Amino acid sequence: MPSDLVFNERAKYLATFINTVAAASVAAGVIAPLVAFSYGVPGPIGGALAIVVSLAWLCCGAVLHLLVRAVLGRLRE
Repeated sequence: MPSDLVFNERAKYLATFINTVAAASVAAGVIAPLVAFSYGVPGPIGGALAIVVSLAWLCCGAVLHLLVRAVLGRLRE
C-alpha cells in the first residue's frame, strides 16, 4: 500500500491529465469551430448539427472536469 503522499501525488497527476483532456475537448470541439466560423472557413458540417456537436464536446469537457473534482476529493490527509 503506497503512502498517503505517494497516493496524493498519483491522484494529482491523474487529475492533471484528465483536466488537460477536458480542456483539449473544449478547445477542439467548441473554440476551434467558433474561430473558424468567425473567419468564414467552411467546415465539414454546418447549421444545427455543428451546434449539437459543439455542445456534445462542451458536455464531454464538463463531465471530465467533474471527474477531476471527484479524483481530487479523494486526496488523503
